[in-house]
Amino acid sequence: MDIRAIILEMLRRQGSLRAAEVVKRTGFSRAYVHRFFQQLREEGTVVLLGRANSARYFASTGKELEKSRQGVHEIRRVLHNRGLAEDVVLRQIKDNSGIFYRLSSNVASILDYAFTEMLNNAIEHSRSKNIVVRVRRLRRRIDFTVVDRGVGIFNVIKRTHHLANEYEAIQELIKGKLTTDPKHHSGEGIFFTSKVADQLVIKGSGKKLVFDNKKADVFVEDINPIIGTAVEFSVGERSKKELRQIFADYAGEGFEFAKTVLTIELFKTKGDYVSRSQARRVLVGLEKFKTVVLDFKGVRTVGQAFADEVFRVWQKNHPAIRIEIRNANENIRFMVQHVTSGS
Repeated sequence: MDIRAIILEMLRRQGSLRAAEVVKRTGFSRAYVHRFFQQLREEGTVVLLGRANSARYFASTGKELEKSRQGVHEIRRVLHNRGLAEDVVLRQIKDNSGIFYRLSSNVASILDYAFTEMLNNAIEHSRSKNIVVRVRRLRRRIDFTVVDRGVGIFNVIKRTHHLANEYEAIQELIKGKLTTDPKHHSGEGIFFTSKVADQLVIKGSGKKLVFDNKKADVFVEDINPIIGTAVEFSVGERSKKELRQIFADYAGEGFEFAKTVLTIELFKTKGDYVSRSQARRVLVGLEKFKTVVLDFKGVRTVGQAFADEVFRVWQKNHPAIRIEIRNANENIRFMVQHVTSGS
């Protein structure tokens, strides 16, 4: 009995097929029939859509396949973190769903970049045995989550950079170029992903870091402690953002990552921004950039010592780095002018 020929004939007549139907038709075991399906899949002759009892085989060039694929708007996978490649996972999601169907090229590029960057972080840094990914296409947006049960992103940064707590780890993370493995990673992935998203949420330990570009805000919230890291990304189906433009906005003349934007409000400890030690906390690592934008949204005032450390002392020691200020009120602008007027 030619099992292969039977499968192909049933697909031609029915459009789609379950393995159980071939088992019933031939009388052979499911394991034996599965071998033929596996061979056909490896050849690219058939494609499997769905999981478990809902899984069906389709001819790879059939209209039924395309129709069924377009109807799949959500995929969830539990991935074993061994020899895992983020690009392969993304390709499988595309091949088995309509999530990316007829997306504009700019949104598709954003999703390609963000998903592979966030999954790669989990693969290489989490030490988690398994990683759960979910990708969904909703009415007006596409979102994905990457969840691991590893050591936790904020814990890793805290330990690697000898920081006091998770909050200090978050403060360093938002600057960009922070990496726990400088020989292999630039630390740019989260920074650029936070710029192309409508919203990016990173959960770890007992903290939640939210980049909300719809509200032009970045904030931190307390959450119930979790094991590992959870990343949630969302972008509008009609987003006008261009990945190339985002890169260009933060690049130098040599197209390297050269610019960062810091929301000063996130560096608040106790009271207002008055001390040199607070300023030094903000300034750690900024010598890696050519342009630093300090966003004072939500900041009422800064002290003379804080302003002097940033705008006179640090600037004098790093004359090639340009400091820009954004959303500064009259009090802050006065203090900046005051400490720089005699320099």
